[in-house]
Amino acid sequence: MNFEGLDPGLAEFSPAMHSALDPVLDAHLNPSLLQNVELDPEGVALEALPVQESVHIMEGVYSELHSVVAEVGVPVSVSHFDLHEEMLWVGSHGGHATSFFGPALERYSSFQVNGSDDIRQIQSLENGVLFLTKNNLKYMARGGLIIFDYLLEESEDMHSLLLTDSSTLLVGGLQNHILEIDLNTVQETQKYAVETPGVTIMRQTNRFFFCGHTSGKISLRDLRTFKVENEFDAFTGSLSDFDVHGNLLAACGFSSRLTGLACDRFLKVYDLRMMRAITPLQVHVDPAFLRFIPTYTSRLAIISQSGQCQFCEPTGLANPADIFHVNPVGPLLMTFDVSASKQALAFGDSEGCVHLWTDSPEPTFNPYSRETEFALPCLVDSLPPLDWSQDLLPLSLIPVPLTTDTLLSDWPAANSAPAPRRAPPVDAEILRTMKKVGFIGYAPNPRTRLRNQIPYRLKESDNEFDNFSQVTESPIGREEEPHLHMVSKKYRKVTIKYSKLGLEDFDFKHYNKTLFAGLEPHIPNAYCNCMVQVLYFLEPVRCLIQNHLCQKEFCLACELGFLFHMLDLSRGDPCQGSNFLRAFRTIPEASALGLILADSDEASGKGNLARLIQRWNRFILTQLHQDMQELEVPQAYRGAGNSSFCSSGDSVIGQLFSCEMENCSLCRCGSETVRASSTLLFTLSYPEDKTGKNYDFAQVLKRSICLEQNTQAWCDNCEKYQPTIQTRNIRHLPDILVINCEVNSSKEADFWRMQAEVAFKMAVKKHGGEMKNKEFALTDRRKDLGSPEGLLLCPSIEELKNVWLPFSIRMKMTKNKGLDVCNWTDGDEVQWGPARAEEEHGVFVYDLMASVVHILDSRTGGSLVAHIKVGETYHQRKEGVTHQQWYLFNDFLIEPIDKHEAVQFDMNWKVPAILYYVKRNLNSRYNLNIKNPIEASVLMAEASLARKQRKAHTTFIPLMLNEMPQVGDLVGLDAEFVTLNEEEAELRSDGTKSTIKPSQMSVARITCVRGQGPNEGIPFIDDYISTQEQVVDYLTQYSGIKPGDLDAKISSKHLTTLKSTYLKLRFLIDIGVKFVGHGLQKDFRVINLMVPKDQVLDTVYLFHMPRKRMISLRFLAWYFLDLKIQGETHDSIEDARTALQLYRKYLELSKNGTEPESFHKVLKGLYEKGRKMDWKVPEPESQTSPKNAAVFSSVLAL
Repeated sequence: MNFEGLDPGLAEFSPAMHSALDPVLDAHLNPSLLQNVELDPEGVALEALPVQESVHIMEGVYSELHSVVAEVGVPVSVSHFDLHEEMLWVGSHGGHATSFFGPALERYSSFQVNGSDDIRQIQSLENGVLFLTKNNLKYMARGGLIIFDYLLEESEDMHSLLLTDSSTLLVGGLQNHILEIDLNTVQETQKYAVETPGVTIMRQTNRFFFCGHTSGKISLRDLRTFKVENEFDAFTGSLSDFDVHGNLLAACGFSSRLTGLACDRFLKVYDLRMMRAITPLQVHVDPAFLRFIPTYTSRLAIISQSGQCQFCEPTGLANPADIFHVNPVGPLLMTFDVSASKQALAFGDSEGCVHLWTDSPEPTFNPYSRETEFALPCLVDSLPPLDWSQDLLPLSLIPVPLTTDTLLSDWPAANSAPAPRRAPPVDAEILRTMKKVGFIGYAPNPRTRLRNQIPYRLKESDNEFDNFSQVTESPIGREEEPHLHMVSKKYRKVTIKYSKLGLEDFDFKHYNKTLFAGLEPHIPNAYCNCMVQVLYFLEPVRCLIQNHLCQKEFCLACELGFLFHMLDLSRGDPCQGSNFLRAFRTIPEASALGLILADSDEASGKGNLARLIQRWNRFILTQLHQDMQELEVPQAYRGAGNSSFCSSGDSVIGQLFSCEMENCSLCRCGSETVRASSTLLFTLSYPEDKTGKNYDFAQVLKRSICLEQNTQAWCDNCEKYQPTIQTRNIRHLPDILVINCEVNSSKEADFWRMQAEVAFKMAVKKHGGEMKNKEFALTDRRKDLGSPEGLLLCPSIEELKNVWLPFSIRMKMTKNKGLDVCNWTDGDEVQWGPARAEEEHGVFVYDLMASVVHILDSRTGGSLVAHIKVGETYHQRKEGVTHQQWYLFNDFLIEPIDKHEAVQFDMNWKVPAILYYVKRNLNSRYNLNIKNPIEASVLMAEASLARKQRKAHTTFIPLMLNEMPQVGDLVGLDAEFVTLNEEEAELRSDGTKSTIKPSQMSVARITCVRGQGPNEGIPFIDDYISTQEQVVDYLTQYSGIKPGDLDAKISSKHLTTLKSTYLKLRFLIDIGVKFVGHGLQKDFRVINLMVPKDQVLDTVYLFHMPRKRMISLRFLAWYFLDLKIQGETHDSIEDARTALQLYRKYLELSKNGTEPESFHKVLKGLYEKGRKMDWKVPEPESQTSPKNAAVFSSVLAL
């Protein structure tokens, strides 16, 4: 309600009285009312008022039944009858809510809703109650637990809410708009503008929304569009209350008089059929509240603040005999409500008392109320206390039930048997690094176990499938029982734990002890990391992609080539595909296919990752095929045309993956249509068979390649759609066979599970004698103990479980355009001869190279991992050994595995998604030389993207031909960044901050300055990087970047694309220059560059003592160079020059690194001065230059 113009006595209820209540009895309070209420000196009384048993209620006539105290002395601000249970809710001016059960008004719950603001409206829902305060909407359970807390803007002053349906809420107040809030998502969905501000009362019928304004107007609005349909100018002063019933609207309020606002004793009544006012209704009380009480007729209840109540008909005359009096404890009535059954009226007064009036002795608040849940009493068994500090305390004091049955620990001898201890298998890391001398193998100790100690395990499966001793990689799920989680440790989703230093102190080596590079998972849409690794370890694809370079700003092939180059340079450190994924997000086809995941869906695992990665697989092959088909080689990148992979026809991606198909459509009229097509991958099609029949994988693959189906198609002969038989035959086999498994439902999963069980039974039957005795014998065809293959043993039972996929398949093109496919084993090579010889007759053997699986984990949302067979060329480059080995790639976790794990799929948690089969001797068919396509021309002058850029604004001079950098030249570098996504963090219970997801940065400016020669210190690169993504923070104080600097329409800077500047830096890295800067590790990380460590000279580490803090560039420049830099903002040119000067100073002080002890004394002086200055650079007038200080004089002496 609107309190303007109400009784001046309200002014005595100041906010001060709400914060600390005086337990002294108020002068207005009736002493008899509180005769049994005990006043707590530290708070207010919570006991309900007793009601005399002799209360007589006359049927059909309202009279007082009960009165209770909600809060002593605190005015009641709102009352509300619960619409679902027999409860009455009361809110106070102090922000406290209290509920009473039944007509006896027994206290049910009491809790604080807001610490400072009054409760202005209450609305009950099925699962809880909504409370509206000034700028806060809180949804709480009836017991007091918070369901959600929605904070509105501080400028809002809300007064009313209206529940339009079960999940939509309208909230209005003194501002010029009404908010629509979705209760399911707890988000603002609409903001409706209001022409007349100040909506304090809202009602709804099946025709209109009714909004009552503080100006005295009532507007009628459309239910769908919220547009004003009509408006009633009810009162000249202000509106107090109104109600709607049927076709009538009644309102009460205040009129303007010469002395101010006066309560109008005429009720305004409007007919909603004709949209006009009818005869006003004169009443004998000062109306402050009114409600329709339609029991037998459309009665109106009119209530005054002084406690007078009158009933009358809205179209008749008011009779003074129909007035009755409510006896409030305080001077004023503050609130009034009517129950849904119309049997009860509730009044709240200014002293915190609630009065219940009813028309029957046993009223109900709702026609159909559900039962109310009450708290169960606490039942605690009284047991004697035990003092555990006494050594002689008898344990018999602990009550134990007496039983005569056999205890569980009493195992009979028949149920227990001794288990022999067998030697564990040799560690896969030892087999991978073993070198043979004669018949003896030597390998370094991986130090995965203690010296001369082997853990004792009884079960054979414990070696590789110890599911009960797994500890999760991430903090997720540590509270749960580990044995309830079947996902093996190395397959679980890994997360990066961030600290104050970011990633600097995170131990990636714990997850990856190899020299191959993992990929970081925290970047948006990094679910494709496993497929990037698969493409990288295909040697022809790796070489082809790195030889490609084009002029497109967002080319996936170019960005993938840059990422592959980083993976080549890395020595076990993880890389991130931020630039590749940035280009991926800009491609419209990726968004249209649903491949761009929102951050919330990716974090919660809402998307189906198996389907997603299979669609991504098809998309990336198609996109790379299209990028390679573009034959235009721009002048700026003319080196790309010399690649050995370029051809005048189809792309090399097409030569590797494409398979020529012949599609035949046969109509029942006999007309046959044949057309040719090509595909880059195949999708498995499973037979409809529930009998448990045995199918080889080769049979299902052939059925999927040579697909036959009946469908409706257009027939030119019949000139209409006819049932046709469509068949697909293969003309040419690809070099790399890509298969999407399409295990997207329980039906396909059951097929894999059934076929794996049948294959397991057949394998046990075949190797039964060897596996029953659990003996390990060498096979006849692998007796060479010196090689890792020679150490392979007969398969154990665990190695044969859940295996249906073959490691090799044999495919042959027949003379009648048919295709033969069969599973291939090493024993078949003895029977049929070497695969190379058979290729001459059109027979090809494909070996499994990679399998991508979907890990089902309900606690983390699941993840995608890859098993990849890494070839000899990769091991030769990284480790100097010629070897093949299977690895598990789980983002930045890389671990060697046994080959059988690549084909084992436990469908409960490990589901196959993508398979890659490669022709044997594939690498010999292609030229695997990589020619760097980036030439010196990328450093030449280029046009700016900015329209307003002028030569006068140029801040750099491009390199001349005689200034081209050479190996070992110095280049000063600095970069500035902007923020695309804010950091996500949480506060722990101990008050410390934990970073969940770091902020996503984007490079905005890159500056390179000459490090030697006559133009030393002059920039030759000063590029501002244009971005199409939304920037949330320009970080102007630290970056110097201002809004508009990165916009090509209004920027006056030298604006380029990220790819253009990236190529310049790549050329400098490839040529062998040394970069000098401050904090280059973060710069290169955000730019997404991998720079060899011997090419980085970082002043952060040059002027750093172990276990001490890092020193800022500003303090170093002041201390050593007497320079004041980074005043208001940062400038990358100034920072790069300063870093170069600091490096020269370092060479001077350390005598080119020959006197480390003397330089150590310099650093000690630096840290002493820093502690005294609190690491702050003084203002010019406050302190002299450090060159005049005693500390610096000792430095110069050194």
